[in-house]
Amino acid sequence: MTPNRPYLLRAFYEWIVDNDCTPYLVVDAEYPETRVPQQFVQNGQIVLNLAPSAVAQMQMGNEVISCSARFGGHPFALHIPVRAVLAIYAKENGAGTVFTLEDDEGFEQEPSLEPAAPAKADSKSELQSKTPAKKKGHLTVIK
Repeated sequence: MTPNRPYLLRAFYEWIVDNDCTPYLVVDAEYPETRVPQQFVQNGQIVLNLAPSAVAQMQMGNEVISCSARFGGHPFALHIPVRAVLAIYAKENGAGTVFTLEDDEGFEQEPSLEPAAPAKADSKSELQSKTPAKKKGHLTVIK
């Protein structure tokens, strides 16, 4: 299946706007191909106001979010890979969601046509010890 992040982003965006709130996007500004105004980046992240009144020509695709916005009175064309989005939330009440690295895990690999080999472990604990631990993501909200 395809990653669900772009679908969730669009759904949360519409839900936030439909409830007359301001959608804020937290973006990893250091993610490859991300174009955001670097003078507003703090700790590698930027928080963007994506309210319909704050941006123009917004397109939320499955791979990229693009729009134009003004920063300090100057227009800027934003280009945000969907995988660079760390969170979306409503400014007024914080309602929204945080995305983790695990959400995209395994989608960059080509699907295999061969069935996976069965595990040859004698016990459940052996299987668990061979399973790599998932890394926890973290998010710092900067206001």
